[in-house]
Amino acid sequence: MTTEYSASQGGEPQAPEAAAVEWTTIIRPRHPWFHLELGELWRYRDLVLMFVRRDFVAQYKQTILGPLWFFLQPLFTTIIFTVVFGHIARISTDGVPGFLFYLAGTVCWGYFATCLTETSNTFITNAQIFGKVYFPRLVIPLAIVISNIFKFLIQFCLFLGFLVYYYLKGAPLVVSPWALALPLLLLQMALLGIACGTLVSAMTTKYRDLTLVVGFGVQLWMFATPVVYPLSQIPAHYRHYFAVNPMAPVIESFRAIFLGTRSITPEYLVLGWVITLSLLGLGLVLFNRVEKRFMDTI
Repeated sequence: MTTEYSASQGGEPQAPEAAAVEWTTIIRPRHPWFHLELGELWRYRDLVLMFVRRDFVAQYKQTILGPLWFFLQPLFTTIIFTVVFGHIARISTDGVPGFLFYLAGTVCWGYFATCLTETSNTFITNAQIFGKVYFPRLVIPLAIVISNIFKFLIQFCLFLGFLVYYYLKGAPLVVSPWALALPLLLLQMALLGIACGTLVSAMTTKYRDLTLVVGFGVQLWMFATPVVYPLSQIPAHYRHYFAVNPMAPVIESFRAIFLGTRSITPEYLVLGWVITLSLLGLGLVLFNRVEKRFMDTI
């Protein structure tokens, strides 16, 4: 680098003109409501994978049975449902073996309920991390949804095992070619879990009572969803109220694909997606709003 001298300034050295600097990170004021920066999630994908591994591995790391709980939880729940609702209450299962009927509902509902419950505690559970280092806060809900996908797939394999068993025994089961659309159902459950979870997590930063209501609310929601009964058992003039519940068409579609039931219509599927995407948009907006100032109220 050369140094220039100016005679008019008494021979004092002058630094050359500074070169233009290209910044890798620019901090700007954000829009008060809708500014999600979803591209940051891709840049922090390694962090997402790290949280996924942490959630999946550490969940049953110090337990005696370990990964067996992935199978035991839906099995025990399904057995209880079969005894109570199948043999005692004698609720119809549309001609499908009761155990398969309840297992299908339990596997689907378990994935959604777990995503909602764990995501709803995002700000409270991770307050210490959020207060020390910056990363996109949506990394946590996204990691929760992805880690629970592995749990769903394990339990889905359990469901397929019993499906084959009952089919070989002669049960009237019909698997539809629409089974290839299973990723769409899984995507809808994941988006709905994020939507409801982010809504609750945004409000729990100010209203801690909601943390006590979540578990109770999820149980009530389950009984408002055709998990232990088919939609065909609902009177026709009440059925459109159940269609407002976006999990109802998901579970009914799952059963229609793998068990051959016929209680769902395309209108319910479209309405379920509309409600899911609407809740997702609202949840992300509130989540984005709260993440900027939640450390002052947490």
